[in-house]
Amino acid sequence: MALQIYNTLTGKKEEFVPLEPGRVKMYVCGITVYDLCHIGHARSAIVFDVIYRFLMSLGYEVSYVRNFTDIDDKILRRATAEGVDYRTIAERFIRTFHEDMEALGLLPPTMEPLATEHIPEMIGIIRTLVEKGVAYKAGTDVYFSVERFSGYGRLSGRELEDMVAGARVEVDENKSNPLDFVLWKGSKPGEPAWESPWGPGRPGWHIECSAMATKYLGTTFDVHGGGKDLVFPHHENEIAQAEAAFDAPFAHYWVHNGFVNINNEKMSKSLGNFVTIRDVLECVHPESLRLFVISKHYRSPVDFCDETVGEAERGLERLYSTVETALERTAKDGGADYPDDVLKKQDVELYEKWESLPALFAEAMNNDFNTAQAVGYIFALQRNLQRFLDKFGRKNLKGPAARLAALAADSLLKHCRVMGLLMLEPEVFFDRQRKLKLKTSGVTEEELNDLIALRHKARLEKNFAEADRIRKELEEKRIQLEDFPEGTKWRVSLQPPVG
Repeated sequence: MALQIYNTLTGKKEEFVPLEPGRVKMYVCGITVYDLCHIGHARSAIVFDVIYRFLMSLGYEVSYVRNFTDIDDKILRRATAEGVDYRTIAERFIRTFHEDMEALGLLPPTMEPLATEHIPEMIGIIRTLVEKGVAYKAGTDVYFSVERFSGYGRLSGRELEDMVAGARVEVDENKSNPLDFVLWKGSKPGEPAWESPWGPGRPGWHIECSAMATKYLGTTFDVHGGGKDLVFPHHENEIAQAEAAFDAPFAHYWVHNGFVNINNEKMSKSLGNFVTIRDVLECVHPESLRLFVISKHYRSPVDFCDETVGEAERGLERLYSTVETALERTAKDGGADYPDDVLKKQDVELYEKWESLPALFAEAMNNDFNTAQAVGYIFALQRNLQRFLDKFGRKNLKGPAARLAALAADSLLKHCRVMGLLMLEPEVFFDRQRKLKLKTSGVTEEELNDLIALRHKARLEKNFAEADRIRKELEEKRIQLEDFPEGTKWRVSLQPPVG
């Protein structure tokens, strides 16, 4: 099956055919660097990292450009509030962004251009638009005239007349049309400014990406990505200004990831449920967050809560545990070769899951990067491999049994790593997990085990008040206890208790 991508521009899946055989040019909108990144940024970054990895696994040479907006009203407001230069703010949050992305295990893109380093390119495009009569100077600003671009609205599926009638934009008497958007902003006292044919000022937000994308990828390139919230107006405006300037299609495939909700509510600072990547990584392993993200199709919304992220965390631990066990128990006899019929006799279902995973994984990923389905196939193999290992108890496997288990473990590693999972040695992962879980609780592992033992003793003596007191004490430290017939297990909550 050839790669099919859902194209926001056409509203349907299309076979992916790059402009140049063997090469993909991809641009993804980056962040405005005025604050720490939140988990919405993490989702978008992980989604496009997986797409990047998968395209490379198909043998493509990928030119992946992700920009920084390093001049913006929000940056300037923060700089004013802190009494520093805007560059200080931008440099700080570019640095923290890189730290967060490295912590998440993202591959660096091919290029990460800064908006302020491409002012001449932006001025060049704006000058072309003015000369063509699709942009106009009004006061100290320059605006794009949406009525003079016939395709405006086709990405978002909106009719121009309806947008004008229902426009909810700030009133600006200089604009010919309430939907016209700014290309160049005249400078205000105290703000940074660059010289231009229209006077000192700075670029509007939308023109930045058109300038940087076309500089590094050409006037027409393959894939343009970003969050769903960018479809309108940002990406709509990018198309308008780029195609009006260059008289050529801008991007062939438009890919947008869905939103992140917090406990079934939209994430918002005003609601107090705004969660930064750093908040999450204080108590969740980066690969757990990655598995949480890719366990849903990238276009679907995801709900971030203890239950969903905890499920991903437990799933990741199962993957690591199964691979670790298989590698340990097949180390001495897993490299010998055996005919397929001999391997199949060891366990028909495991053999079939192992044999079919490459084709099923490729089919899922080729179907609009369906990571959720691909993850399902991976876990199907993991469950069968674990069941096979369990049949041997703690014994090392030998002969064809060892070979089959080793092949299955190798396949798990190979396919997980296409999505950035199982990138650590198992012992390293589990050591980090244990330290991570206790890092923010203020309780050492020894103290925790002592408290669990005291609670168990209280329960046996039917002293339920004392048992509840211990549970509550641990909950205040974000440690949740779960009782099972075989004993009590613990986990760290993602968020502190309310109240």
